[in-house]
Formats: sequence, C-alpha cells, structure tokens
Amino acid sequence: MNNATGYAAVKPPRSLLSAAGRAIGDFDMIRNGDRILLGISGGKDSLSLLHILLDLQKRAPVKFELGACTVDPQSPDYDPSVLKPYLAALGVPYFYESQPVLESAKQNMTGDSFCAYCSRMRRGILYRVARENHYNVLALAQHLDDLAETFMMSAFFGGKLRTMQAHYTNDAGDVRIIRPLVYARERQTSDFAKSANLPVVQENCPACFSMPMQRQSMKVMLADQEKAHPKLFSSLLTAMRPLMSNQ
Repeated sequence: MNNATGYAAVKPPRSLLSAAGRAIGDFDMIRNGDRILLGISGGKDSLSLLHILLDLQKRAPVKFELGACTVDPQSPDYDPSVLKPYLAALGVPYFYESQPVLESAKQNMTGDSFCAYCSRMRRGILYRVARENHYNVLALAQHLDDLAETFMMSAFFGGKLRTMQAHYTNDAGDVRIIRPLVYARERQTSDFAKSANLPVVQENCPACFSMPMQRQSMKVMLADQEKAHPKLFSSLLTAMRPLMSNQ
C-alpha cells in the first residue's frame, strides 16, 4: 500500500519467503496469537525480515501481531532516524531505545569482544521492551551465513560445536526467541534490499567499526571455500541442524 511518505510494503522474492517459511514451520516459530517484536537495526537482514513477516501476516492462517524495536548504542556513526517514519508508514508499532552501549563497553568490558558485549546489552534491552509492551516473541534476523560463521568460530577458537539456535526460550522463561532466516543466505537479503530499494542504514554494527574481527576473517574463508565447493553451506546446515534446536 502507498502512503504520503512514499514508503510501502514490498513483497520479498519467492525464494526468500520459501526459506523463511520452511524455517518457521520446521522449528514451530510462530503460533496463533503471538505478539512478535522484531529487533530492527536498519540493516539489510532485519529490513528483509520485516517485509517477510508483514507478508506472512497477511496470508498465513496463524494470526499474530508485529512490532519493531531499534536499540541505538549512541555511536556518532549510526543514524537510524529513517526507521521511525518508515515503520509508521507500514503501520508497525515502533520502539526506539537510545542507550550508551558503546560507552558502557569501553568502561566495563573485560576479556570480551565489543561485538559480544554489545550483543548482550542490546538483547537485554530488547527483552525489557518486549516485557513492558507485552510481546512474547523476539524475532532476530541472523541468517545461514551468520550461523555457519558462528559454528566455525566456535570449533576453531572455542573447541566446541555450537551455533545460534533457531528457536528457544530465554532464561527467564517469558520470551521466545526466533530466527526465521536461518535457512536463508546473506546474498538473498542483500539482493532483496537492493532490488526493493529498502532504506538500509549503513554501518549498523557500530561497536565493531574499524576493529579486527574474527567473524570477518571467517566470512572470507567460507566464501573462498564455497567457490571450490558450491554445496558447502548445504553441508554445514546438515552438520548444524541438530545444534539449532532447543536442547
């Protein structure tokens, strides 16, 4: 639908909808009556998931409500201001939380990476917003590439076979966390964001700007391996599948 701002809901490509739909079904992510809060940074992945959930909301037999929340870590390099009018035009309730996450990391981080510290801080804020506004599900936009990188990093540097779970309940037992893009590739969200001209907020992980990242090195290594072994991510998904379920 069009509106005065020029923003409109966009239908994602069938391949992306299919990947998300399979994951949602396989892991029983969305249930009738759910109130889902989407963690939205403004990056290509969270914007893609926004439109996937909006499309699903229109046509799925399961009825659910959708809201979105942005956690601004107060970095001068991060400007998510476009998201407020964008979500309003799409009719999605929007919550904006500006918190000194970056400064807190500098003062309190011990023996941890900026990414890990920032992720924990933002997750805690998202849980709070979900509770305060009666959302029982938190949707996050990590995709198959993210899971593969996490899996390899855990094996290489942690000596454990672990990755992100597709669907689980938080420690407090009051919020379910879902990742509907676990079967989707990063290039799918990137292609969709470009073709649909989504208002992508650049550099949306400010805690990691200009810092050396093991994850980036792993991303490059996997990309190189995929050139020689086109079925690499299919094999990795098979290996990770048991780790993605709630134990």
